[in-house]
Amino acid sequence: MRPRITLMAAMLLVTVAVLTPVSAGDQEMAANAPIHKVPADLKWADYDPTAAPGVKIAPLWGDYRTGAFGAFFRLPAGFAAPLHTHTHSMKVVIVSGTYIQAPEGKPEFRLGPGSYLMQPGGAYRHTTSCSADSDCVFFVESDGAFDLHPAAAAASSAP
Repeated sequence: MRPRITLMAAMLLVTVAVLTPVSAGDQEMAANAPIHKVPADLKWADYDPTAAPGVKIAPLWGDYRTGAFGAFFRLPAGFAAPLHTHTHSMKVVIVSGTYIQAPEGKPEFRLGPGSYLMQPGGAYRHTTSCSADSDCVFFVESDGAFDLHPAAAAASSAP
């Protein structure tokens, strides 16, 4: 099982290296050499130890706190986020584990390694969790900063 995860991670990293936009300063360098990262080069950090204990992020490009970005996220096995929204849409590719999402009022769906999700921003209310079997690692790309608005806050701030 481990070689399959390693192969999938390698395939994802190649895809990210090919598709990842670069800043104007990096474009000249990118024209002459690829930009790549192997798993050992990823710099994992706590996302929010208070609100989301155990959730880690490894930025690849951009700054997920302020604007467009590409990053790996890791949710611990059994993690669950309550009903919430995000301001910006996100493109998500699952690398390992079973990622679970439940749109409000609809059945949950489960995504395993190699699966893709285009998650709308704005009013799309959903829960997100990771199965208890293993951690979930996934790549996220967005045109805007990452945020999470609990549903109660999202509902009360609506005009």
